Amino acid sequence: MKLTVFGATGGIGGEIVRQALAAGHGVTAVVRDPARLGVTGEGLEVFRADLTDPEALRAAVAGRDAVLSGLGPRKKADAGIAAGLTRSVVRAMEAEGVRRLVVVSAAPVGPPAERQPVVDRIVGSLVAKVLRPVYDDLRAMEAELANSSTDWTSVRPPRLQDKPATGLYRKVVGGTPASGRFIGRADVAHAMLAVLDDASTVRQGVGVAY
Repeated sequence: MKLTVFGATGGIGGEIVRQALAAGHGVTAVVRDPARLGVTGEGLEVFRADLTDPEALRAAVAGRDAVLSGLGPRKKADAGIAAGLTRSVVRAMEAEGVRRLVVVSAAPVGPPAERQPVVDRIVGSLVAKVLRPVYDDLRAMEAELANSSTDWTSVRPPRLQDKPATGLYRKVVGGTPASGRFIGRADVAHAMLAVLDDASTVRQGVGVAY
């Protein structure tokens, strides 16, 4: 497949690029600063662009089979960038007639897990309050997706860890894995690539966790 990856210099985005190249896909990595991209390989194209300008992004998505985005706030001060930058990506895709889009969101944006232990509910409520601006941004991002013509999927992980990819995690389409507290960034990338051909995940949120 011909893939475009946004947020390619981030932890999840970089893993998407690395794993996609290893699987034999052609990858266009969209970055602000090419020097920050720590991935190389055959089939990789680096595309430098202003992510706030949909017109500047059209060439990066034109003719691609799918787009994956690791864009999102890394801290409370970044709240607002996920919705804004995703809006630019969506507009560029719509202009070029590219439909498949997979983004990363967060578990608290999805529905509560069934049979969630009391302790997990309490901890989750506290985290949601502390990081409310971040989750509000991601909810706004998902609202942008819902109002778009794209065939989107939002992958919603809990707390992220730096661990090697295992491919061993739980996935709930339209829901959240019970007691799902952690997952590695590499496995989030794995999940995002895995849902590309899964029709059941189109226009759905997908909860992932160990």
